[in-house]
Amino acid sequence: MKLANAIGVVFEFQTDASICGKTSLDSLGKAALICAPDNLGEHPSLANDRTDLMQGTLELLILNTLARQSMHGYGIVQRIHEAAEDLVKVEDGSLYPALYRMEERGWIKSEWGMSENNRRAKFYKLTRTGQKQLEAQRANWNRISKAVTRILQAT
Repeated sequence: MKLANAIGVVFEFQTDASICGKTSLDSLGKAALICAPDNLGEHPSLANDRTDLMQGTLELLILNTLARQSMHGYGIVQRIHEAAEDLVKVEDGSLYPALYRMEERGWIKSEWGMSENNRRAKFYKLTRTGQKQLEAQRANWNRISKAVTRILQAT
């Protein structure tokens, strides 16, 4: 099953036919299935549900990807898909606006170059400010992840 969130990141996961209900992704990117019947006693379809991600998650994924090496947009998307084993899909309509915002903030810089197939492409590279931002976002992600895990284990 594929679900897209408001920032264009598509999540794919398999569901058991006996499981139904509202599906959303928490700040950890884990699917949360809630089996609650609607007012007619029917279980709602998963097909129309959209996922929600914490704001900045796409930026964290991009920063982390660029920490290894400079890449063009398509390469960034491919690396994220590969690392997430295609459970996370980043749409072009979300990637390029995010790259633009991040460049405006000074987290990344870009320059034109030639791609592997000899096409002109814009390559993005992490700046020192971007490296600091990545460290801050990783720390925040770990803090939130631990808090959510503790809450889930307590209930």
